[in-house]
Amino acid sequence: MELFGFTAEQQYTPLSKLSGGEKRRLQLLSILFSNPNFLVLDEPTNDLDIETLRTLEEFLIDFAGCIMIVSHDRYFMDRMVDHLLVFKGNGEVSDYPGNYSQFRISQKKEERAAIPEKQTPVKTEEKIRTAPNKLSFKEKFEMEQLEKEIPELQKQKAQLENILGSQSSYEEMRKASQQIGDVIKLLDEKEMRWLELSEKTA
Repeated sequence: MELFGFTAEQQYTPLSKLSGGEKRRLQLLSILFSNPNFLVLDEPTNDLDIETLRTLEEFLIDFAGCIMIVSHDRYFMDRMVDHLLVFKGNGEVSDYPGNYSQFRISQKKEERAAIPEKQTPVKTEEKIRTAPNKLSFKEKFEMEQLEKEIPELQKQKAQLENILGSQSSYEEMRKASQQIGDVIKLLDEKEMRWLELSEKTA
């Protein structure tokens, strides 16, 4: 009870006097307290405050059973999942081993790899005359900047994760929760761009 924010005094409070957030926490606690071996979580981050969400994440990381999660929260997904069920439409579902960020990187690589297959084959003589694909001065400069920016963003992401996983104040955790989504999105975009440029140098 105390782990989920109910102090010894609050534990004697009638249900009718609990706030909406406290009732949600209590409902979640009652489910976890039953010691299930399989959990289905539908958008679990939508209605929980940051402190409860942090506690839930810590519980789920150590959870010995199976968890199925439906969520738009990429940060939460990256921390929680081992593989994805990817719905491609027309009844096709594939099982991808890895988290969401890894899946997006893999998907981008597959999309780029498929592009040459759609192009008209080039004659051997034309291939010989075509110079290797090299970076322009502008692209080279961009790649150098990305190589500086990506480690900085990775460092920011790690710092924000540490704040969310620590005993920081509510205000610090609130700010970190707001910032980390933007940092992850920007990091993903820059990593994708770096991969595009690096393939030109191969």
